[in-house]
Amino acid sequence: MQKLENTQYFEVVDSEVEAGAVLESVYQSLQEKGYNPVNQIVGYIMSGDPTYITSHKGARSLIMKVERDELVEELLEAYIAGRGWN
Repeated sequence: MQKLENTQYFEVVDSEVEAGAVLESVYQSLQEKGYNPVNQIVGYIMSGDPTYITSHKGARSLIMKVERDELVEELLEAYIAGRGWN
């Protein structure tokens, strides 16, 4: 039996999830299930409702590991790079 007078320690290890890799994986999962990935990801980013993302291949759990503002930042950076803007 555990002693109740002792404090247990719990340490969370940050799992530096890369937003670009998450977006790629989620995009592929949505596509495989027949959804329009752009519409679904935009719905998730705008609302925060994870049900916009399929649970296929763990996509819903994966996208929830990244803050929505990080997803927007990743998308904007990719857009700007694609346009050749500096």
